[in-house]
Amino acid sequence: MYSVTIGELMREFDLQLLNSDIDVDSLVLKYPEVNRPALQLTGFFDYFESDRLQIIGIVEYAYLQKMTDEKRTAIFAKLFSYKLPCVVLCRGFEPFDNMLKLASADGVPVFSTKHNTTEFMGEIIRWMRLEFAPRITLHGVLVDLYGEGVLITGDSGVGKSETALELIKRGHRLVADDAVLIKKVSSQTLVGSCTEMLRYLIEMRGIGIIDIRQMFGVQSVKETQTIDLVINLENWDKTKQYDRLGLTEEFVEILGNSITAHTIPVLPGRNLAIICESAAINHRQKKMGYNAAQALSERVMGNIAKSGDISGVNVF
Repeated sequence: MYSVTIGELMREFDLQLLNSDIDVDSLVLKYPEVNRPALQLTGFFDYFESDRLQIIGIVEYAYLQKMTDEKRTAIFAKLFSYKLPCVVLCRGFEPFDNMLKLASADGVPVFSTKHNTTEFMGEIIRWMRLEFAPRITLHGVLVDLYGEGVLITGDSGVGKSETALELIKRGHRLVADDAVLIKKVSSQTLVGSCTEMLRYLIEMRGIGIIDIRQMFGVQSVKETQTIDLVINLENWDKTKQYDRLGLTEEFVEILGNSITAHTIPVLPGRNLAIICESAAINHRQKKMGYNAAQALSERVMGNIAKSGDISGVNVF
């Protein structure tokens, strides 16, 4: 199980720490969920998810304003006794009397943000799901081709980095080379990125390390990209039958998610960059409802139905 520190959260969202005596870098947020303590403010603490980030929005703040000082102090004392990860006041609300004193006594950091509640919750949940996502590092190259995230895999030396370099020259963007960090954001979505040490770099045998951002500009790189397609490069095997029509889909499983995959045989003279571009465009067409292989199959079956003769039918 992954975690983030409260300090990382504070810096990511530019939160203002109201009780500055708390060491936020020593506190850990263990769950990628948030809670708005509505019922808890009424005194109902059954099933209280105290291990989540607590958000006080306009509804909770308005309810607290109607309380007497004595009742509000009692509620805060009870709330903070659960050792909450942190509390965030949205819309720039000011803390109530004794709120910071009671929070500091139990080691609970209290933050303020100017964002409205719905906007802040959406952004922080999205960020936490990415930070807490299951992850794996794979050997390959991840590039953005026409908005499609293409993970190029294959044995060492097969030409992955050379293909990526040619794609970058053709206007596409590099996300990661050699070590691709993949996070499972949902059961349908994988997001790939690069480790900080290798970001924007490509290793080219015979030349060495190339800094893509410095050489081709910031438009040639991207920090993260969803993975939509896997292209596996392998040396041509004349004994192997390669798919020529594409009527059946191949998939590869990464972190439990199935991703469409193609195996591309490598031979001298084959332009792998153009092949990868074509695969990405074809994949996008299929997502939009058009399948060229299926269209050809329907044409052939239509001709057979008309003539009743298959002797003249020759498909590749």
